[in-house]
Amino acid sequence: MTHSPPIGDLATHEVTNQPPARDMADLWTSDPILRHYAGANGADQAALSAYGARMGSAEMRAAGREANRVPPELLSFDRAGRRLDEVKFHPAYHDLMTAGMQAGFSAAPWEEATPAGHTAHTAMCYMTSQVEPGVTCPMVMTYAAVPALGADPALAAEWVPKLTTRDYDTARAPVGEKRAVTLGMAMTEKQGGSDVRANTTRAVRSGDHYRLSGHKWFCSAPMSDGFLTLAQTEEGLTCFLVPRWLDGERNPIHLMRLKDKLGNRANASSEIEYHDTLAYRLGDEGQGVKTIIEMVHHTRLSTSVAPAGLMRGALAEAKYWVEGRSAFQRRLIDQPMMRAVLADLALDLEGTTALAFRVARAFDAGTREERAFARIAVALAKFLGNKLAPNVIYEAMECLGGMGYVEDTPLPMLFRESPLNSIWEGSGNVICLDVMRALARDDAAREAVMAELSGVRGENPAYDAAFSAHLDRWPALPDEGEARWFTESLASLLTANVLIRQAPAAVADGYAATRLGRPRGRVYGAVTGLDTQAILERLG
Repeated sequence: MTHSPPIGDLATHEVTNQPPARDMADLWTSDPILRHYAGANGADQAALSAYGARMGSAEMRAAGREANRVPPELLSFDRAGRRLDEVKFHPAYHDLMTAGMQAGFSAAPWEEATPAGHTAHTAMCYMTSQVEPGVTCPMVMTYAAVPALGADPALAAEWVPKLTTRDYDTARAPVGEKRAVTLGMAMTEKQGGSDVRANTTRAVRSGDHYRLSGHKWFCSAPMSDGFLTLAQTEEGLTCFLVPRWLDGERNPIHLMRLKDKLGNRANASSEIEYHDTLAYRLGDEGQGVKTIIEMVHHTRLSTSVAPAGLMRGALAEAKYWVEGRSAFQRRLIDQPMMRAVLADLALDLEGTTALAFRVARAFDAGTREERAFARIAVALAKFLGNKLAPNVIYEAMECLGGMGYVEDTPLPMLFRESPLNSIWEGSGNVICLDVMRALARDDAAREAVMAELSGVRGENPAYDAAFSAHLDRWPALPDEGEARWFTESLASLLTANVLIRQAPAAVADGYAATRLGRPRGRVYGAVTGLDTQAILERLG
């Protein structure tokens, strides 16, 4: 006679061949690539170490998951029917914002006592993007608004000290009553998109200020304390600072709806309308693009490193998984094809990271030559890194198999985020046009980039051949139809250039051999001749 096992035994079994959940990992000490480039470019490593430990903690990772699980909620009216136009966030969102702002995410670049502040900001953006990338948006815009406010000393005196304090204050109050403030941006409209000169929002002078009327198709972080925005005056497109809160009343900024986005779920993005909204002119009438471009320029630094952070988050998960799981009697990490895939992915991670930190160093330097270099290099870095990120993250997801496709891991969140930074502040075609325009009109920028590219000639045969081929194909700027090819070529050369200067030989040689001249296959892992061991050691 057979006996059935107790019911409880049917529900229990031993879990094998599954690494434990990766709920905590110090984002600084576990990442040789980050430590190498942040340190090489002069950042305060002790401060970044502390931030990496905090953001990589189980507490902050849980906050990131919660902030994505419970998205922001629009509160249009109070119970009596009065307009509120407010957004309610999960407390985890505010915990993440507090951690970033207290660490100097927005303030460090503007503090005289902080060495290499833009590099520190870049490192914090890289690390935060791995845990919860949505909160980087309001912190990046707050950082980037500071130089734009230089167009009006009076407004700068009122706002900049509170934009650059290491604090986070959610009080619904005018700037004069707050410890710290954040700033957002509202430029694009339905009919124009990137063509902001087609904007129809109107501005009418009213004493020492203006009143705005119109709509904005995208306004990210609508609970910011103020917004830089563009509107038409009699002299043309002009930049304005719109405060969120006035003395004793709300500035009439109507939040029409929150965008239901693919990713970036923890951050609220909205459509707004201005209804006789009070605003202060920033810069001269008719010079709106010239004024706000300073903010755009600095946001591009962050959008050039964010894809590196997303790639790092994905590859860290993939490497952890393949080291802890076996198939066909071997650990996955020991199988040659898996090693080729990971090493190939790691080259794009390190290349993207290296170029972003080189651009950050140019922001920090402040010399005429480095400012000129930064104007074009930041666009090149933004273009290439963001084109690579989605496929890198997808391939990392595939390393985990089905496990990578479920929300128990961060891979789906990272993948949903991966297109954003390419679209934000100038999609691929706009960036290519900006590169072409800078090379055509800005002699200093063109000369700075060519000097940088020429500086390593003779050190790597693959680089020398690719650089010569680039110059032969495009002795002058190409037609617009070839702008993407040209921009990718130039950005890849610049990435290889930085790696030749700063990276281990296995990485620099591997990148030059496989990325320049397109000698490899079209899929990751379709490469030969890489020193996979040396490259994979860089992942930590």
